[in-house]
Amino acid sequence: MKKTLEVKKDVTILFAGDSGDGIQLTGNQFTNTTALFGNDVSTFPNFPAEIRAPQGTIAGVSGFQLHFGSVDLFSPGDKADVLVVMNAAALKANLFNLKTGGTIIANSAGFDKKNLRLSGYNDVNPLQNKSLDKYRVHEIDVTKLTRTALVDSGLGTKEIDRSKNMFVLGFLYWMYSRPLEATINFIKAKFKGKQNLIDANVKVLKTGYHYGDTSETFTSRYDVKPADLPKGTYRNVMGNQATALGLIAAGQKSGLKLLYASYPITPASDILHELARHKNFGVRTFQAEDEIAAAGAAIGGAFGGALAVTASSGPGIALKTEAIGLAVMLEIPMVIINVQRGGPSTGLPTKTEQSDLFQALYGRNGEAQVAVISANSPSDCFSAAFEACKIAIEHMTPVILLSDGYMANGSEPWAFPTTKDLSNIKVEFAKPKEEGNEERFLPYKRDENLVRPWAVPGTKGLQHRVGGLEKDNETGDVSYDPDNHELMVKTRAAKIAKIANFIPKQTLAAGELEGEVLVLGWGSTYGAIKTAVTELVEEGYKVAHAHLKYINPMPINLGEILSSYKKVIIPELNDAQMVHIIRSRYLIPAIPFNKIKGMPFSVEEIRNKVKEIYNQ
Repeated sequence: MKKTLEVKKDVTILFAGDSGDGIQLTGNQFTNTTALFGNDVSTFPNFPAEIRAPQGTIAGVSGFQLHFGSVDLFSPGDKADVLVVMNAAALKANLFNLKTGGTIIANSAGFDKKNLRLSGYNDVNPLQNKSLDKYRVHEIDVTKLTRTALVDSGLGTKEIDRSKNMFVLGFLYWMYSRPLEATINFIKAKFKGKQNLIDANVKVLKTGYHYGDTSETFTSRYDVKPADLPKGTYRNVMGNQATALGLIAAGQKSGLKLLYASYPITPASDILHELARHKNFGVRTFQAEDEIAAAGAAIGGAFGGALAVTASSGPGIALKTEAIGLAVMLEIPMVIINVQRGGPSTGLPTKTEQSDLFQALYGRNGEAQVAVISANSPSDCFSAAFEACKIAIEHMTPVILLSDGYMANGSEPWAFPTTKDLSNIKVEFAKPKEEGNEERFLPYKRDENLVRPWAVPGTKGLQHRVGGLEKDNETGDVSYDPDNHELMVKTRAAKIAKIANFIPKQTLAAGELEGEVLVLGWGSTYGAIKTAVTELVEEGYKVAHAHLKYINPMPINLGEILSSYKKVIIPELNDAQMVHIIRSRYLIPAIPFNKIKGMPFSVEEIRNKVKEIYNQ
């Protein structure tokens, strides 16, 4: 039967199944292949919150949404064009996210009586009762076809069934005209030394591909041309990977050893895993027994002259709080990464949120200001991490870098820079005293930017005191003088404020300066806001989008931009934290738009809210 080839501008696919079905691996492999093909890509992995939910239950459903196209993409797509489900629970949990008229590819073996009961369908099979008539439904017995393909493999049933995600992947490679080579190479690397597993997975991958080619059920294939991206060398990168690479780049540009001290915690653990692979770049990783020990180790590293970094999510940052306050008083260059997740307490470990903004700005005892930077996309995690290190070193201050679960686990193509493309990081250690110089070293004597000297322990003549008790404003001796305390607090705050002279001015991500509505965002809301505002501008709406990267201090021209619009809307994945800050700092009636559901904004949600406010 002749197969037709239809060209599409962009496609959104949602893979869903049990956490043991290899959904994340399937999604990542399709993403990597698609990125290598030259498409622009944006992904949203959605992990189950339950650690060991029973198979076949909605609580255990794992999802991976992928948006790829021949045009610039900034979000993983609102609703899927194609929903791939491995069982009934996956369908029930994700059907709402499929476009009307969209395609469902269902593993029919996952719709037996047991799976129907566990998913809440009971004895009613949605594949057979016409409830899915507004969609195009294709049933494939993936489990049976996989077992048939591997009947002579010598593998057990459990091992065979683990390969069924490769069948699905191969079929989708056929449907969307993707090559198999990248995944075959991945399989060979993953199962190196286990030829039987290599042969089995490659065979099932090819079986899925040929099934699409030979089945009379599927008469159409689709082609999504490569995107016209700016020239450069690209790789597909996840947010946590990009963060790790940004830290490594900062270590190389500064000439400092990188010490990364952390306690493994979702969703920040992959930063540790990535950095541990790069000891050849002078990276030293330290897995601490708890969050407090990790922060203490980072303080020691910074005090000793290293580029010191610690990372966690919100609950871990709460435990590090006292140590961060100590780092503020020591005035040492230390980067604290917070990969945010839903809270409070241990909250939603696998779900995204922007709920730690107040914690980053104010979550310490006393007046303890630090610089705060926020990444806005998986690839931007690189530049945000690099910039956090640069500010920490050049201004002798702790810096908090805000990421979140959406960015950390999401991915997109990244044109990685060369060393010459990166700005220099100026490191100045206090120099040893010359012979005969009896002048006392003053650890808090500051330069014109209020930056104190970085004196590495053991340097001749630079003996000094720093610590957690208030210090004299020059000598570092313990001081209980009230005037000195106020001076030190205000000076440390003024030092942070002066950083505004060294960061870029605020620019617009979309739209024109002056208009009816400005949509002000920060963090991972970037993609949805930019897409929504760009669409509205094309429709004739006088709207614009500005996105904050530097949160403390804020760009010096932000107030001017905010005053250029009649209305300012701030979408956030929290309960209006940035709104409070903008209202208090700039005295404007900013309008909140908030979502606290462990899920990112859709483009449509932003569009509808902006239009509602615009027309009021």
